[in-house]
Amino acid sequence: MTRIDDNIPAMGQHDHQLYCLHGTEFMRINNKTALITGGGSGLGEASSLRLAEEGARVFVTDISQESAERVAQTIRDFGGQATALHHDVTQESDWSRVHDAIAAECQSLDILVNNAGVAFSGNIEETSLSDWRAVNSVNSDGVFLGMKNCLPMMTKPGGSIINISSIEGIIGDPNLIAYNASKGAVRLMTKSAALHCTQAGYGIRVNSVHPGFIETPMVAEGIAAMGDAAEEFHQQILAAIPMGHLGQAIDIANAVLFLASDESRYMTGSEMVIDGGYTAH
Repeated sequence: MTRIDDNIPAMGQHDHQLYCLHGTEFMRINNKTALITGGGSGLGEASSLRLAEEGARVFVTDISQESAERVAQTIRDFGGQATALHHDVTQESDWSRVHDAIAAECQSLDILVNNAGVAFSGNIEETSLSDWRAVNSVNSDGVFLGMKNCLPMMTKPGGSIINISSIEGIIGDPNLIAYNASKGAVRLMTKSAALHCTQAGYGIRVNSVHPGFIETPMVAEGIAAMGDAAEEFHQQILAAIPMGHLGQAIDIANAVLFLASDESRYMTGSEMVIDGGYTAH
């Protein structure tokens, strides 16, 4: 393959390099079809590009059609196959439309990455019911709807479902009650679906990924929103990470690739924590 530098600044992915997709004999997920929700930025963008590098036919979906199309075009520019779709993961009608679009182009779906998510800062007293519902509708309901609507496309060939949770789905934070709840739901939802799929004999593995503090637009915006306290908070985060720095989007994308490939064939119902040691304390 010919390597082409690609900084992708929107992802904070300073060391990522995109490959031209000429040779396919060594690709880890060659000829597989993947759907990545929230694929227009951050972790979703990194995962879309990484799976495409390794031979997947990628459907990039996002609430922003423009962002999804930008990522899909990047993949096509380097010789890959990608389709961009507008997608509100909270709407079952949108899942049906995405399902039909994939079915029209491909025989099956091999990889589902439920990545779309939103963040909201607020403790139990500050968080309104509408705030709670807004966060959980995307982060929790979206994952539920994704698995429920995509299983019919995956049961015959088998495949891999990868749900993006967070370390906030494992540990608590006093100012992230809605986010904690939504990501905790993803963690246990993953295990329930994994058990169901094995018992049903579907050949579908279901695992969750739990990123720590990763250098993405969402994290950067969250820190910046703290105003005068932003730098102090940033330094506190760094001090709490044993490895001493934020992760990069490619770190999560590589985990997604591993779970999507046959290299993880004996893993289901598992959770991969990628946090620089943050939760090791």
